[in-house]
Amino acid sequence: MSNRWTRLMLCVAVAAFTSVLAFAQDDTASNSKSEVRRITGCLTKSGSGNEYLLTGNDGSTWEIHENSAVNLAKHTNQTVEVKGVVANNKAHNMKEDAKDMANDSGMKNNTAEHGHLKVTGLHKVSDSCQ
Repeated sequence: MSNRWTRLMLCVAVAAFTSVLAFAQDDTASNSKSEVRRITGCLTKSGSGNEYLLTGNDGSTWEIHENSAVNLAKHTNQTVEVKGVVANNKAHNMKEDAKDMANDSGMKNNTAEHGHLKVTGLHKVSDSCQ
């Protein structure tokens, strides 16, 4: 009887250790992309109200809502460099990783990043988008 309990406890310990390693690896992978981004691209008005679209020079697109930190209306149709926080960063990174895996397996061609960004800083690069 004691032998059975020893084996059971050993199995539980191995399962717990393996789970800890799996979570540690997963957490490291999800933190590989920063929550704060710097993106340079063309800022355009999108929709109504305070909605804007930043099309990055790398092909990425970012939906932005004006906030008290920056005056986006002043920089519409200009090339800008923005610094901002990715909305729902963990979910965003998981979505982008899934797109990359789909592309790697030949299922999807468009891997340009798309997300929502809360802009905390803005610097004008050029008076127009080219």
